[in-house]
Amino acid sequence: MMPPLHPNTAGLRRQMRSDLQGAYLGQRQANSGEGQVPKIRLVLANPGRNYSHQDKIVSTLLGMAGSDRDKLRAVTGFNLTLDTTEKAVERLTANGVPVLASRISGDGIANIDGEKQRFPGLARIIPTNGDAAQALANFNGARGRENARTVLVYDTRPDAYDESLATAFRGIEETGPDGPADMSFESPGIDEAGSTGSQFEQIANNICGSAADTVYFAGRTLHLRIFALTLAQQTCADRHFTLVSGSDAASLRQAMSEKDWARLRGKDGRTKVTVQYAAPAHPAAWDTELAAWTKQWETTHHREPTANELPQYLTEPKAALDTLNDLIKSTSTAGTDLGSTPDMEDSRTMLVHDGLVTIGTALHEVQGNDAEQAPSLTDVRQEWSKLQSVHRVRGTSGLICLTNGGNPYDKPVAVVELNPGQGVRGNLKFVGLGWPTGKQQPKNCVIPSGTS
Repeated sequence: MMPPLHPNTAGLRRQMRSDLQGAYLGQRQANSGEGQVPKIRLVLANPGRNYSHQDKIVSTLLGMAGSDRDKLRAVTGFNLTLDTTEKAVERLTANGVPVLASRISGDGIANIDGEKQRFPGLARIIPTNGDAAQALANFNGARGRENARTVLVYDTRPDAYDESLATAFRGIEETGPDGPADMSFESPGIDEAGSTGSQFEQIANNICGSAADTVYFAGRTLHLRIFALTLAQQTCADRHFTLVSGSDAASLRQAMSEKDWARLRGKDGRTKVTVQYAAPAHPAAWDTELAAWTKQWETTHHREPTANELPQYLTEPKAALDTLNDLIKSTSTAGTDLGSTPDMEDSRTMLVHDGLVTIGTALHEVQGNDAEQAPSLTDVRQEWSKLQSVHRVRGTSGLICLTNGGNPYDKPVAVVELNPGQGVRGNLKFVGLGWPTGKQQPKNCVIPSGTS
């Protein structure tokens, strides 16, 4: 597992703890089968801040992959979409080491189905920014959001996450009338504010002078927070704005203070700014969606659905989440200290857990009869695309069915709204599921012909 291990703020420490909790719980679940081999040993590899020392770490990992003692069979834990991350993934996969991406959403670190694979042996269980933006567009299109009243605000600092998110947002705006022109800013770094406050004052003034009430924001969480606070304080603050952003916004709530929430409400107590984002997962998704589906079924059929009639794409992830919650309880009962009760709402614990379970599934599928003989790197690498249909992975974030390019087929996103409300930490509300293709996954996770 290869995340930077030196958080320098309280918010980043909480994020790292969520990632490590998910990894540990996923490892426990993958190793839980009685007599099932191989058992996974999880090691931490620290690539340094912003993956600046990834080259040295990758060299160490390549040596472990070729070692009969270490038997390294997969690398996961990447949590930032950066050029340095991309280089690490590219070098690992070029040397035959399988990589499982559960937390990086940039389109640049993904294979294109039907084309030569740039990252042979890469599997992803999180939708790309492009897929997430399309899912948001499909979701909001059904709710009547007008493109003429939207504007894109994007960071020009070289950052693979920001760039792919901006491209995705531009793509979904092309389907309707033009709104105000795109507006740019430049930040000094992922977790550095610099002069963004001053830049946002001008941008917010210009937005106030337009008809826009929805802002697509292609930037990191720190800058999203500053922009939201700035927009809420403008002279046009009697209007309500919705900021729409990507998966990085799942960390926003942890970064907000009580004073921040009060600023988003304003002196009159009315909500000025609501943040909507495409979370890779949300713990309320399956119960909420299943209840809505059941209600609609009963209205149409005038009876309760049988267990076999319930939608598999909802019931199986719900069961997986129930299993994870039980595992958290049993872990605490057994005396293992997780540091805190995992915060499932930030999606990190769920996603990283699903990544370890996916790796475990692949390893168990390719394990031969000899318990002492570890599967080869090639065996694991070739197994990713077979994880579909009856070999689908039942993730807490949704069913995982992988294409030949190692991409999750039509993986849903949880559309979440963060509203100041009246609480100290604001209200985080699951709104609904968004689907990249505009429709639910096929039964049994069978990938349609022509997809890959």
